[in-house]
Amino acid sequence: MLKINYFATGNSITLYWEKPADLPKGYCFLVYVDGKKAGENPKTHFTIRQLQADTVYKIQIALLGEDVAEKFVSEEMLLVTRKEKRKLDVTKAPYLAVGDGVNLNTKALQQAMDDCDGDSVVYFPAGIFMTGALRLHSDMEVYLEEGAVLQGTAEPEDYLPRIHSRFEGYEMECYSSLLNMGELDHKAGYNCKNVLIHGKGTIASGGRTLAQKVIDSERERLKAYIESLGDEINTYENFDTIPGRVRPRLINISNCQNIVISGLKLENGASWNVHMIYSDSIVTHDCTFRSENVWNGDGWDPDSSTNCTIFDCMFYTGDDSVAIKSGKNPEGNVINRPCDCIRIFDCRCAYGHGITMGSEMSGGIRDVKIWDCDMSRSVYGIEIKGTKKRGGYVREIHVKDSKVSRILFHSVGYNDDGVAAPIPPVFERCSFENMQIYGEYTFKGERHTCEAIELAGFDVPGHQIRDIFFKNILISCKEEDAGKIVVLKNCENITLENVKCMRGDF
Repeated sequence: MLKINYFATGNSITLYWEKPADLPKGYCFLVYVDGKKAGENPKTHFTIRQLQADTVYKIQIALLGEDVAEKFVSEEMLLVTRKEKRKLDVTKAPYLAVGDGVNLNTKALQQAMDDCDGDSVVYFPAGIFMTGALRLHSDMEVYLEEGAVLQGTAEPEDYLPRIHSRFEGYEMECYSSLLNMGELDHKAGYNCKNVLIHGKGTIASGGRTLAQKVIDSERERLKAYIESLGDEINTYENFDTIPGRVRPRLINISNCQNIVISGLKLENGASWNVHMIYSDSIVTHDCTFRSENVWNGDGWDPDSSTNCTIFDCMFYTGDDSVAIKSGKNPEGNVINRPCDCIRIFDCRCAYGHGITMGSEMSGGIRDVKIWDCDMSRSVYGIEIKGTKKRGGYVREIHVKDSKVSRILFHSVGYNDDGVAAPIPPVFERCSFENMQIYGEYTFKGERHTCEAIELAGFDVPGHQIRDIFFKNILISCKEEDAGKIVVLKNCENITLENVKCMRGDF
């Protein structure tokens, strides 16, 4: 039986579910509301719109066709929309925020956030509302109307005070993000719950300009420490790695539970855009991510978090579309909080690196399912990576029914600072089914030929990449690609079933 997840607004209910195996050709899911057909979709999500607030609806999903197996039908569910709420219009008294793209509205907007309770919603009409860092709390809702832009400044002082956060595997003091939820504590539970951020507008920050100002300031502050590293500085990714770690994110989610972000454009964080740490049940839906010119401009980064889902999103990012993380050696091994139960489906990359796991994976990554995604125009497609120092594991990664530029499952040598874990990582028990692999990646608008599949494990007995299954894989290859389509190194028990090459493009 289909297990349906959902979230509701005052006038809509969004349904989503895992894609079952053995679907018949030409399948389509039907959605019934109060016994009547409300729509159909071949994808594993559906939004029912134009509903009444605070109303119970009987909903069921079933596969199109007669004599449908029980596993393709959901139970009848009684779901309720949110009640109608009092609108806290940020342009009205007592807030009087000005959406002219010039005036700084931080104080007024923070007051609206503080005033918001379970019976109200912070409402942004059309306009460009300049602001510094804002702090959200449990049981609140924020709505951005079409044409509304919540625009963070490009000045580092507007993102103070610093907060306890985590970046590239290390807990540390970072600048506040544009939107901040929860307080970081890896020993504690969830201290911020039940937040809905949605609408048709944009949340944006200072991007590359803000990032550079933060890096320059932090490099001066850490000048003596950086000089003391001597040649050790060469083990870091680049000269900006250490001062760059304090950059603010666009949206910071720490020790949170039940957070939904839906329908928005999310743009130009100074580093990662949506970053959830030690959190649970974070859902992102129908969003567009843009950060093309931002170093480390990841889109969506679950970090030692559980039950996180993203679907129906588009990425134009300066780095990874999605990056799944769980800390870095040695701290990540000690904290030992994995990323677990991550779902990614119906997502597309128009610009960026694709979907990655690692390289910070010292706390472990498991139970990741990806389906119906198009990463064919990304740099790395699906990439699973770590260094020999990391420790931890990546296991039970299952990708199906997707298009990718390539599959990389390998050890890497960059960002290799930190005291090594006692044993190297383990990469194991993963599958890739029903996929098209292009054997080409896109970088700065140009296409480059590459290996379609590269598996390169660790040269330590017992730490090879192992138990990896490929089935129904179609690879596009050209005459000059012969001999470098699939590369295997330090691997064990790799199964290739019905893996085919076709000459030319799909």
